[in-house]
Amino acid sequence: MIGKIHSLESFSKVDGPGIRYVVFMQGCNLRCSFCHNPDTWNVNGGMEIEVDELVEKILKAKPYMKKSNGGVTFSGGEPLLQADFLVEVCKKLKRHNIHIAIDTAGNFDVENEKINELFNYVDLFLFDIKHIDSSEHNLLVGTKNEKILKMATYISNVWKIPMWIRIVYLPGITDKNNALYRLRKYIATLKSVQKVDILPYHEMGIYKWEKLGIKYKLKDQRVPNADECEKISMFLNEYREQNNKNN
Repeated sequence: MIGKIHSLESFSKVDGPGIRYVVFMQGCNLRCSFCHNPDTWNVNGGMEIEVDELVEKILKAKPYMKKSNGGVTFSGGEPLLQADFLVEVCKKLKRHNIHIAIDTAGNFDVENEKINELFNYVDLFLFDIKHIDSSEHNLLVGTKNEKILKMATYISNVWKIPMWIRIVYLPGITDKNNALYRLRKYIATLKSVQKVDILPYHEMGIYKWEKLGIKYKLKDQRVPNADECEKISMFLNEYREQNNKNN
């Protein structure tokens, strides 16, 4: 079976626990206004790779992954668009006891059979919530968020797979209309969340938009500082931890 990948990173410390081998899958079903990898959107782009070839590349990194309690992370793009390919890859990786994480925006139906099959092999989800307000979510990424929140609840409360929530903080957008209060209330309903990561908005991907001839809508967006992001992280994580104690 052949999959489509954008690129590979053999040594990452920011895509899950420990040292990670990161596979950036090609194709995405969202159009985030702040995306720093718009070159991953096109499902017909990227490079083709066979299941066994990818598994072999990942296993070469097994010594340092194991030593650091790390593993492999499938990111994107949107990796769940190629769930059939990932099922075959992950089956083989599990024979070697590789920790598997998937970074997803979760914009899929929970009834998707192939995605449900994939859940059997996933140790951790890095789940990206773009905005808790559906209308604002639609403006920001091109679709509403009901399906996404349903998927997060399904993964966390039905499958009970460990989850890290990831949120890109855009001042004046992500926190608009009490969004952070609503977000922490929603996160508190999820049963397997281990932590909430706040990722500051940055401008490093703008040159890719220009290269691809795509209009960048957030040119006047302010970049948050570290103190702002830390306060939001504490606000969301403390609420989650207190809620877990109460339950």
